[in-house]
Amino acid sequence: MKFIVSSSQLLKNLKTLGGIINSNNTLPILDNFLFELSINQLKISSSDLETTMSSIIEVETEDQGEIAVPARLLLEILNTFPEQPLTFKTEDDKSTIEISSQSGNYSLAFLDGAEFPKAITLESPSTTKIDAGVLATAISKTIFASGNDDLRPVMSGVFFQFSTDNLTFVATDAHKLVKYTRTDLKAAEASEFIMPKKPLTLLKNILGSLSEDVTIEYNEANAKFTFANSEMVCRLIDGKYPNYDAVIPKENPNVLTLDRSSFSNSVKRVSIFSSKTTHQIRLKMAGTELNISAEDIDFSNKADERLQCSYQGDDMQIGFNSRFLLEMLNNLESNDVQIHMSLPNRAGILKPLDGLEDGEEITMLVMPVMLNN
Repeated sequence: MKFIVSSSQLLKNLKTLGGIINSNNTLPILDNFLFELSINQLKISSSDLETTMSSIIEVETEDQGEIAVPARLLLEILNTFPEQPLTFKTEDDKSTIEISSQSGNYSLAFLDGAEFPKAITLESPSTTKIDAGVLATAISKTIFASGNDDLRPVMSGVFFQFSTDNLTFVATDAHKLVKYTRTDLKAAEASEFIMPKKPLTLLKNILGSLSEDVTIEYNEANAKFTFANSEMVCRLIDGKYPNYDAVIPKENPNVLTLDRSSFSNSVKRVSIFSSKTTHQIRLKMAGTELNISAEDIDFSNKADERLQCSYQGDDMQIGFNSRFLLEMLNNLESNDVQIHMSLPNRAGILKPLDGLEDGEEITMLVMPVMLNN
């Protein structure tokens, strides 16, 4: 088989697909890209058995066939080429593919494409279409809050909850929770599933630059995302997602309103002096003043700052893990934020006051850290 392809176009696609390949595969075939050639097009696939992604690019060819090409070696050589046409050619009696560029020839061994695992075919799936930018935003606003605990796999992904009224995306690691809702979008029927973190991270990076719809097909076991000339099929996380609504406090009479940027910078500075194990900072609210403080007793380090704010409610003190608070503040674009609280041992709810599109709702929850008075 023989085909001619643009080096930069091929490299761009392979870099994206390479994100799926694990560094320590148990099956040697998974260290390869699958090349499936048909008239004037090349379909390239990569897989880690849980997720398979493929994209189609235009090439000059009249041949057909499939081979598995070593991913790392191919990416290394393509990274060194300026933009130019490359010719790929295999001979029937050899197990190597020859790449011809303007400056030389390079041969690398390939494997039989028939050994490569085939992507899962979804049986009787439900289908929903979402704008690529909206989906990328939904993923980036939630994925940082998902957990890494192998003992609780359901919390290591993002919960997709589609209804006939809205689309909701939720992530939590039991210390923090983010709920992102689009009331301007809806599904044909109610359904829910848990997406693993790895394929979502790849989608987030790809979809941000696209301006078209993504078609999501899903059943109880798998989900398929189709966009541009690409598709990704992945296995869903099996299990029931915790009832997140039950942990969001409904009555929160104490409301703190302040500038997000100033608050974030203060928390960042003060947290440098906090305990390296708890990362605890203390918020003390009274009238129109917020006092942020931290102390590391082991090293006699301490810091406190005062910020102007708007506060409605009883004077109170509450402790938070500064890292969780900063993660949330950094994932918002608003100028002002509100923290809704009830008691020092109940979760605080963070909400942006502006910077949202029509139909966009974000609720962030952060668990408190017990204060040692």
